[in-house]
Amino acid sequence: MQAILHCDREWGIGKNGTLMFSIPKDMKFFRSTTLGKVVVMGSRTLDSFPGGKPLKKRTNIVLSTRISEERAREDGFVLVRSKSELFCELKKYDSDDVFIIGGAQLYYTMLPYLDRVLVTKVDAVGGADTFFHDLDSDPDWRLEKESESVEDNGYSIRFCTYVNLNRRLF
Repeated sequence: MQAILHCDREWGIGKNGTLMFSIPKDMKFFRSTTLGKVVVMGSRTLDSFPGGKPLKKRTNIVLSTRISEERAREDGFVLVRSKSELFCELKKYDSDDVFIIGGAQLYYTMLPYLDRVLVTKVDAVGGADTFFHDLDSDPDWRLEKESESVEDNGYSIRFCTYVNLNRRLF
């Protein structure tokens, strides 16, 4: 299981409930990496998508206590109400096909259980009010792979893969 996200130099991942940067190459990487896979999110992440609808051509799992079963049925996503329900649901899938996509609370909750984190690092400071855990300063995480810097939409970005050296089982 892995997480996928982009962050600024300070590990900022969001501002006012939205992404801080519009980076087409990052969005293309996200789409191609998660297409046909399982994406797991919280309700605010779901609500941030156009029309509050789940991502197409993926299995969408939403962890929420406030979304109705009716909405989940109508919109075609799997609704789980607790971490234990989520773990039971995730056992149905190949863990290599599961991507945690936000928000911050879900990233924080799932971090110990992840094998990898795919991070697009943006060489900028976005004025974030929401942050991801600083994997560079955590001895349980190691930078395994890092691309050369590429330019996109006025930003310099690098695609990085971190591996968890002390993953917990659920």
